[in-house]
Amino acid sequence: MNADLVWNISVWVIPVVLAITLHEASHGYVAHLFGDDTAWNAGRVTANPLRHIDPFGTIVFPAMLLLARAPFLFGYAKPVPVNFWALRNPKRDMIWVAAAGPVTNILMALTAGFILRIVALMASAHLDIATRWVATNLINAIEINVALAVFNMIPLPPLDGGRVAVGLLPRMLASPLARLERFGILILLALLIVLPTIGQQFGYDIDPVRALLEKPVSLAIRGILTVTGNADLFTDD
Repeated sequence: MNADLVWNISVWVIPVVLAITLHEASHGYVAHLFGDDTAWNAGRVTANPLRHIDPFGTIVFPAMLLLARAPFLFGYAKPVPVNFWALRNPKRDMIWVAAAGPVTNILMALTAGFILRIVALMASAHLDIATRWVATNLINAIEINVALAVFNMIPLPPLDGGRVAVGLLPRMLASPLARLERFGILILLALLIVLPTIGQQFGYDIDPVRALLEKPVSLAIRGILTVTGNADLFTDD
């Protein structure tokens, strides 16, 4: 196996699995706080990745994007079961349950940033391979957590942003948006894979997700690196 490929896999596996696992677990935990014990009773409020891993979404899909050198790395776990009608105030509490995932990702990105700062301060002028491996994992953790947070806030169900929008919008707007949930994954796959592939066949750069996310993700990463004292790591393309 190519050495560069092995290195890339080794520095992405932990950040991706942790980002996706804790994102999902946080949904179940906040649902539990607001009265729905579905995920809690199913054993899904846990940091054990084996309880959350979806073979395609957590492993195969991110690997495909990594090998294809996609501009962003995405993945997903098995959705945590939430019975919104069991929440004490379904419309309001849905917002908190949905927002818990992206908020957790931002907190994880900040945590990785602070640890990265400590590693940088402790490292010698000449980084050994172990220190570089740890630092690269932390940098990737910042990137994947920010990308997941921003991506999931796209206002399209079943993404978290879609459910937040359903909870915030008046009923006449929320109802048709909620009905899109059954088609949401198909729409996302079309935007992430089908349209860019078709565009490449005809010599056009058709990548709506990249166009939508590139700037906010870049700004968020810059902000986190600045707040955590790592601003010198940020370089514009």
